[in-house]
Amino acid sequence: MARIRSPRLFSSEYGIDPSRLNALGVLDLTLNVDTRLFIDPMLLEASVHPEIAQNAKASYDAHFARIIQFLKRVARPHPSDVAWRTAKRLLSFPEVKWTCLGYGSGSVSGSGSGGELTSQYVETARQIVALGVDDPDLFVAMALFEEGVGPDRISDMATNVILGDLLEFNKRVLGELGVPVRRYDLQLANGNEYQAELPRNPCIPGNEPVVLVPTDVLRDLPIATDWSSVADAASKNASLRGRVNRQITKLWKIKSRKDKEAIRSWALSGKTSFEDFLVMVRSVEGAPYDIDNDPAGEVFWRTLGATVARNCPLQLTNPSTLDGDGINGIVLQIIEQFRFLIENRRISEELYHGGRPRPEKSAQRLFFIVADAYCKANNLDITPEADTGNGPVDFKVSQGYTGRVLVEIKLSTNPKVVQGYSRQLKTYAAAEQTDRAHYVVIDVGGMGNKDQRLIAEKNEAASSGKRASEIHIIDGTRRPSASKL
Repeated sequence: MARIRSPRLFSSEYGIDPSRLNALGVLDLTLNVDTRLFIDPMLLEASVHPEIAQNAKASYDAHFARIIQFLKRVARPHPSDVAWRTAKRLLSFPEVKWTCLGYGSGSVSGSGSGGELTSQYVETARQIVALGVDDPDLFVAMALFEEGVGPDRISDMATNVILGDLLEFNKRVLGELGVPVRRYDLQLANGNEYQAELPRNPCIPGNEPVVLVPTDVLRDLPIATDWSSVADAASKNASLRGRVNRQITKLWKIKSRKDKEAIRSWALSGKTSFEDFLVMVRSVEGAPYDIDNDPAGEVFWRTLGATVARNCPLQLTNPSTLDGDGINGIVLQIIEQFRFLIENRRISEELYHGGRPRPEKSAQRLFFIVADAYCKANNLDITPEADTGNGPVDFKVSQGYTGRVLVEIKLSTNPKVVQGYSRQLKTYAAAEQTDRAHYVVIDVGGMGNKDQRLIAEKNEAASSGKRASEIHIIDGTRRPSASKL
């Protein structure tokens, strides 16, 4: 799995007050780690930026209207058919790494849409157009039932089509920010070419640019990938309920994409069905991601470390040698400081949004950024690295030493928290390069007897002569306190 290190923000690299970016409605990109937010084409028209609401929306509609015209002329879905081949080319959307968005979280590079996916996608689109549907939004709505079309594909699609308009947006905001720029001749893998004045991304090898994106077109999941939201919104739409027959009312109860074949069969059953399907998708409230409150924990962690290290300094005891024991001693100090911050300095508030726990990955990133900040503050020659998803944080000596200390972060709400410890025990025993391991469980409710079961697992492993990961239970429940960061 890809790993992340110290995040490098656009604002820090270019000496910009983040509040200026916020006032301009621009995302403060992380230059060396993709942010898991996506451009949602269904938000374009509502943007406050004219380059997006007017120009980008027009570019998007025109591009897909053109594809529809070619699909109408397809004699048969075969590479020898000129219309088919042209539609397929126009539906090829390579990843645009310059926006630093998506799932390539160990870096800012991803894969974009491949040839096999494009052929499948074109054929489904052809079937829909053959029904008599000529709405450009059919291409994004297909994500709800088309295999392999997820948030990153939709974002790639939108970014490719509106890149010229995004560059115009950058021209305006970069001028207001006074950021130094250089001339770039940009070429996408599908052959499209652009010229623009952009800042350089120092975290990408070679001379690669940064393309800023407006926050009001970003979502953590595009509308057309979240069937539960579509179903909920549709069930509350009285006019839609009146038009759709009883046979599909069961679709409103589907809560995951695993049932997408049922959605697909109904949507492709006729023009009226697909048009009703589009109405259902559009009935979802088109709100962009709430950057300020960050409910999914995608951005808050990037800046918290500096605040923690400054307001709650920790003088780590630097071992004489950074061997396995030495690194483990540092990690233990950081874990205890992390406990102190959560239990006594209300950093536990960062574990919640709207009174409910944020996703587990937020807790893992929180520990990572705290550990990274204290290692930096103490000028220690070790580098914490975090998995891009839920899971472990590693501590490694930065100059080639293979030993490492593993820290895995779990929330008490995770139903597999005990199984996770058992799995880590096996990994710990098998991995020769894992010198020490720690299993940190943050109690945010729903603990039950999981803590007792964890201790029993540890004792059983120890009694069998196996190396057993240390268990740390931290009280992350919300509590009033006079001390705040």
